[in-house]
Amino acid sequence: MRIAYLTGEYPRATDTFIQREVAALRQQGAEVHTFSVRPTGEEHMVGKEQKQERSQTFYILPPSPLKLARAHFNLLIASPKRYLQALKLAYSTRLHGLRGNLYQLFYFLEAGILAREVNKRQIPHLHNHFGDSSCSVAMLAAELGGFSYSFTLHGPYIFFQPYHWRLDEKINRALFVSCISNYCRSQGMIFAPFTEWKKMQIVHCGIDPKLFKSVSHQGKGNRLLYVGRLSAAKGLPILLESLVYLKQRYRDVLLTVVGDGSDRAALEQMTVDFGLTDNVKFVGYKSQSEVREYFEQTDVFVLSSFAEGVPVVLMEAMAAGVPVVAPQIAGISELVEDNLSGYVIPAGDKTSLAQSIEKLLSDGELRAKFGTAGRNKVEKEFNINLEAQKLYQVMNKALTPTEQLTVNSKQLSKVSGLSH
Repeated sequence: MRIAYLTGEYPRATDTFIQREVAALRQQGAEVHTFSVRPTGEEHMVGKEQKQERSQTFYILPPSPLKLARAHFNLLIASPKRYLQALKLAYSTRLHGLRGNLYQLFYFLEAGILAREVNKRQIPHLHNHFGDSSCSVAMLAAELGGFSYSFTLHGPYIFFQPYHWRLDEKINRALFVSCISNYCRSQGMIFAPFTEWKKMQIVHCGIDPKLFKSVSHQGKGNRLLYVGRLSAAKGLPILLESLVYLKQRYRDVLLTVVGDGSDRAALEQMTVDFGLTDNVKFVGYKSQSEVREYFEQTDVFVLSSFAEGVPVVLMEAMAAGVPVVAPQIAGISELVEDNLSGYVIPAGDKTSLAQSIEKLLSDGELRAKFGTAGRNKVEKEFNINLEAQKLYQVMNKALTPTEQLTVNSKQLSKVSGLSH
């Protein structure tokens, strides 16, 4: 099976789950060619995995004018009808207004470069991660190039603007849609006719549990860990406010923040304003191996987000036997079972967050119990090796009829030619 994989920016330090999925599919025997709309910045090259993937990824931007013109000219000459149909699709799915028309033009131009390259490599199928702009490029490229496409539907942001991104049309045209959770699938079903629901398959993002050592929990703890982007949607101010409460009971409580983002400076200032400079440590982006080391040195993993899909970082914490505290949003409760592998709390509630953290810090036996249950959950339902097998089977089943039809058509053409 030969497939193309597309994302808006690949590989990123924050999207290691896509890199693991690509690697796992390759282990299944798939020939995966990676494509990215934009080049990846040096800040994301935190490990050898990212550097290796970047070296073998095709980047659409920035294109040379000659390369852009040649790609579209060749597509037009190869099939004027298909080219005009793709142009019509781009027009019908645009966002109205000057800005919407301009961006749709960019997507169409990018799609031409992608379609040309996919066809040059004779790849029959394109798979895209996320349902927004890169999926628009994938849908248009498939129409231009005459190959099939599919995409992984994550959420939550695509569900904030489903009509803006024409999620309905993307689902209708996709060969299949991989949904990361039941919640995600249900949201996609809102925008697709029920005749298309069967193409929406649940395939979890996953991790390799074997890479994580189980943490040993004894007595009282004081070490908290957060891993992720530093942005408002992650709710970190709520977490810092909860630390003010916790500090009254645990003077030595320490929160390590792994990651970076647009709000880092404001959050660092907030720790100063709250008197938490000795209790919060910002360490920036880290490699996958370094993040695993941080899990080995923590007592509780905390997440205070307002918008998530099913966070891979929660899977990583649970695989390391670390109990978690996370908000009750989207598909999180499909991963974290409340009062079994962690605490699932109301989103934005700093009191519940602080109290749940305190319960876990004060009880080593409870942390060990939750940690064991969490690792078992990940091993059974969020194991990248098992989920990659599932995705491979979904792809193979979806592609086989298409490929067989192509073979039959070619055979029929040969027979027809002989008869003349």
